Amino acid sequence: MALQLTEDNFETEVLSADVPVLVDFWAEWCGPCKSVAPIVDAVAAETEGKAKVGKVNIDEAQSLAAKYGIQSIPTFLFFKDGEVKETIVGARLTQDGLKEKLESLA
Repeated sequence: MALQLTEDNFETEVLSADVPVLVDFWAEWCGPCKSVAPIVDAVAAETEGKAKVGKVNIDEAQSLAAKYGIQSIPTFLFFKDGEVKETIVGARLTQDGLKEKLESLA
């Protein structure tokens, strides 16, 4: 299961992480976000211990969405050493594709 990321835990869980982190920016009202949620959770389970996967609800963490320039959702940011290394916008993705991209940062 993906971590629920908030303004309070983002720095600890993402920016200070010693493993790569995939962050899914989403919202309750976003249909495509809900359709990829099972894929995100599966990647979280498959990469446990090697990487982290978290979700940011943009309605609850508006400052994080603004900080990273999130303009459409879902948006996936791949972090390594506290920096964004790659971005994917939209729901056209596969479980294997997300997992491979995340593991390539390890």
